[in-house]
Amino acid sequence: GKVPASSIIASAPSDKNLDAWRELGCRTTHCNLEVLQESTLVFLATKPHILPGVLQEIHPAVGPHHIVVSLAAGVTLQTLQWLLPAGTKVLRLMPNLPCVVQAGAMVFTRGSGAGDEEAALLKSLLCSCGLCEEVPESYINIHTGLSGSGVAYVYLFAEALAEGAVKMGMPGGLASRIAAQTLLGAAKMMLESGEHPAKLRGDVCTPGGTTIYALHQLEKGALRATVMNAVEAATNRACDMAED
Repeated sequence: GKVPASSIIASAPSDKNLDAWRELGCRTTHCNLEVLQESTLVFLATKPHILPGVLQEIHPAVGPHHIVVSLAAGVTLQTLQWLLPAGTKVLRLMPNLPCVVQAGAMVFTRGSGAGDEEAALLKSLLCSCGLCEEVPESYINIHTGLSGSGVAYVYLFAEALAEGAVKMGMPGGLASRIAAQTLLGAAKMMLESGEHPAKLRGDVCTPGGTTIYALHQLEKGALRATVMNAVEAATNRACDMAED
């Protein structure tokens, strides 16, 4: 809600990808250069292998007043700055899926041409979509393993929680809603309290109670080590993709 839809122009090769933008009241085009002519802040949201061609196309139209933000996974600031005019204000952004419900987790990093003003502008706009943090570029791939892919880990855990309740006799729909609310509440407590998750976990446990018995089973199943391995594997894969 920070920018009127009429102030946004979106470009894509086909109408199929532009229908959603039109429904929101945004202007659309099939010409990338028109976006540069009409906009100061330009988001590049393409597949990584398509981005170099797009950068080559828009290169002549990029000026010192433009701020260029890339969402392409694996495309480094060094590559972006090499393919754009010298001194271009470039930033690299990595969002995650829950941005669509304004509960995302995003990190961004800036190139040598982008200053505090550009970083503050981007953060101000994106905070309406969830958590937004500026980080060193080396953290981008870690964010992919932690949060970009991490959403899927949470869905798998939520599914397992609900199925456990179904096994014990609860209807599936109710179990899924309670599992989702449990995850939402736990996450909100982490963010609002600022406490380490281990502290919050300890607050739930009572001597000889249900939670410590359940946690014992999770520890026997190596839940923590398995999740850590998953984050490591996804991070390493993101690094490999950047080199491809």
